[in-house]
Amino acid sequence: MTDRLVVVGASLAGLRAVEAARGGGYGGEIALIGAEPHLPYDRPPLSKKTLEPGAPPESTQFRSREMLEDLGVELVLGASATAIDTGNKTITVRDAEIAYSAAVIATGADARRLPGGETPAGVHMLRTHDDALAVRAALDAGARTVVIGAGFIGSEVASAARKRGLPVTIVEALPTPLTRSVGPALGSALTRLHTRNGTEVICGVVVSAIEGEVGEVRRVRLEEGTALDADLVVVGIGTVPATDWLVGSGIMVDNGIVCDEFLATTADGVYAAGDVANWRNPLFGRSMRIEHWTSAAEQGARAALNALNPSVAQTYSTVPYFWSDWYGHRIQFVGVPSGQEHEVVSGSLDSDHFVVLYRDGDLLSAALTLNGQRHIMKYRNLINKRATFDEALAFARARASSSWGTPASPESV
Repeated sequence: MTDRLVVVGASLAGLRAVEAARGGGYGGEIALIGAEPHLPYDRPPLSKKTLEPGAPPESTQFRSREMLEDLGVELVLGASATAIDTGNKTITVRDAEIAYSAAVIATGADARRLPGGETPAGVHMLRTHDDALAVRAALDAGARTVVIGAGFIGSEVASAARKRGLPVTIVEALPTPLTRSVGPALGSALTRLHTRNGTEVICGVVVSAIEGEVGEVRRVRLEEGTALDADLVVVGIGTVPATDWLVGSGIMVDNGIVCDEFLATTADGVYAAGDVANWRNPLFGRSMRIEHWTSAAEQGARAALNALNPSVAQTYSTVPYFWSDWYGHRIQFVGVPSGQEHEVVSGSLDSDHFVVLYRDGDLLSAALTLNGQRHIMKYRNLINKRATFDEALAFARARASSSWGTPASPESV
């Protein structure tokens, strides 16, 4: 059998997989398959720096073609993998079969689309480099903007529109935005950032139609009858793991590719990493699929090393971490908000700074900060150590007056 590592997905996780393989001394062949024609690039800036007004955006490409070729990586770009034969250990791309001795699937997730047929020009998701450039061009042209979905990506688009002084409306189907991510009380607190910066937010409503004329979007019509004028519509209603091509492969799929704590799938020699992996996180004792930059990078490297050396495989555990930038403010979150009980230990939910701790039973389970960059990683470390909630409160209070400033009176719910 050919000694070849095949990585499906030219993503951050896919790139880290090939780099870790070579860094770990692997001397066999490596093939990197990517659906897009672009070399692996960084996605978080697409909804941040790439949309910023002013100078044209800088490239978010991680490595040049020459650097990847120097690693001995065969690049198969602009073509999706369409099948995997786990018995014969081959992956089909462009009607050709690529044999593997070990494989890492890092295909990520696709933007969830609105139900219905074709939509007019001017309606975009924001998942790829080309998506971001199209949205930026519309914003630079002064588009009246409607964002469908008040998640983090949609909120960053709204922020970019307001920085240009453009009118923007966010439409959210849930009564409170970000309930699943941070809980209803904190979702409301973050939503107030929008209103303080001139973004209209309409919650608890459903989009019934996107209407256009002569191939261009003109308005978004809500189920209750309201019509919102729009030249640009950005749909940010979540993602779907990119697993359709695995149907019939025997690889178990359930909200992503099902993996154990080593990132191994149910197929011999096949591992998964990044947004597509639904793996068992030993730290929390349960399975989870997370779409975070740090985890994707770490999982890609670990999956490749485990795939190539299964006899000495190491588990992968992490405290989830993500960030988002709205209107010049930094939002950061660590942990898993498994319980809704929380306490504000610095600042106020009505201000532009706060630090909030979540509890799950006796344990500290998560922390959310607004403009709390000095705080967040301290709490990530505490969660990683499985600190109790009382220990976290004591930690916060001991440092409040000496290094972080005196906090407002704690608010508990």
